[in-house]
Amino acid sequence: MTAQLPVVVIGAGPVGLAAAAHLLARGLVPLVLEAGPEAGAAIRRWAHVRLFSPWEFNVDRTAAALLQAQGWQPPDATHFPTGRELIEHYLQPLAATPAIAAQLRLGARVVAVTRQRRDRMKNTQREHASYVVRYEQDGTEHEVLAQAVIDASGTLDRPNPVGAAGIPALGERAAQAQIAYGIPDVAGSERSRYAGRRVLVVGSGHSALNVLADLSRLARDGSGTQIHWAIRRPSLRRVLGGGENDQLKERGRLGSRIGRLIDAGIIAVHTGTHLDRIARTAQGWVASGDGKTLPPVDEIVAATGFRPDLGFLDEVRLDLDPGTQAPRALAPLIDPNLHSCGSVPPHGATELQQPDANLYLVGMKSYGRAPTFLLLTGYEQVRSVAAAIAGDWEAARRVELVLPETGVCNTQFSDEEIPAAPSACCGGPAPAQADACCRADAEAKAEGTGGCGCGPATDEVPAPAIGAATVRRSACCDPARP
Repeated sequence: MTAQLPVVVIGAGPVGLAAAAHLLARGLVPLVLEAGPEAGAAIRRWAHVRLFSPWEFNVDRTAAALLQAQGWQPPDATHFPTGRELIEHYLQPLAATPAIAAQLRLGARVVAVTRQRRDRMKNTQREHASYVVRYEQDGTEHEVLAQAVIDASGTLDRPNPVGAAGIPALGERAAQAQIAYGIPDVAGSERSRYAGRRVLVVGSGHSALNVLADLSRLARDGSGTQIHWAIRRPSLRRVLGGGENDQLKERGRLGSRIGRLIDAGIIAVHTGTHLDRIARTAQGWVASGDGKTLPPVDEIVAATGFRPDLGFLDEVRLDLDPGTQAPRALAPLIDPNLHSCGSVPPHGATELQQPDANLYLVGMKSYGRAPTFLLLTGYEQVRSVAAAIAGDWEAARRVELVLPETGVCNTQFSDEEIPAAPSACCGGPAPAQADACCRADAEAKAEGTGGCGCGPATDEVPAPAIGAATVRRSACCDPARP
């Protein structure tokens, strides 16, 4: 009886609709539950952003076949669509195909997933129990039984905070009116909010680069816009990407463009910045942390990534990596702390399966907190997952995708990843018998200069807008000290 039930797909974004197409191709019945008012509703929030990949990388083949049977003409494969074009020329037509439209419920927000009559503690006959998916629509609670659940709900509803420790910085909630999370349309619909203002962008991913590129347009048109960029890394080498070595050329070029804007003085960069406080002052909003205080600003853009919403999955059994919050078998392939280059090996049902059978996290949600997800990855995931649910594990294990590489590898930047010990300022201790206070001082004196000016003293200076607190400023390598 379970096999006669639908497969619930949570989310009608690109990966969710592709999942529905693959399920239909397998003779299975999907039921797609979308919280928003339209397919691809989450993409509307970044509709102004142009994708790094051309159309050929953004259309699922099985979904395209379903569309073409209805007379759909595919876009130019070499064109780079915006989020708006992705919705209007692909997702909306796909959602309108008779086979999917009949199984799509809009405004249906999933609030819980469980096994029928079995909470997460219950073992007996668990593997034979149907899934129960509860959702809210038009103010009413509904439940549906399912033989399988594919969670393609994404992560856009759960932005990471500005605070470097993973929780909101002190004062971040009070500053909500001045903080935009994600990629606001700073040069378009929200231009009046940012033009002529002092803006701080926090984050080191491609979202941050997109915001910086748009803000630079305002800065160059004479509006007086000032741009500050705070990143946690000690340098920009990894952040700006692989340049022309990136097989997604637009992604590489964006990093190169931001580098030129920095060189031109349009963007002020603050590296090694770990924010833990935001405070309002007479001069503006001041962000600070770890002894560093940034210049006051009027607006803050938090392009700090996203995290998965696991709350409605609390009664099913998940096996997730404790760091990335991705499926445990997938995590080593995508964890930026571990894997080498920006490319991710194709993967599918084997890496995504959970302790509760026929439950899968796919798409951006499968990456947990890890970045650099590509739509092609999600399409390969759901092809494999649909095959597994249909019982075709041979097809589920087969690899049918080659992903483009980023051209950036962790091994290029291993020196950035070794944090200095508290006493290792300026390169660490001076070599034995050297008349110097640190390694940098010794090297400078060896080159015939007066040294770097480091010393054991520290200064205490008031931390602006942080009440009576003080910040201890190390005098190590401070050329201003006598």
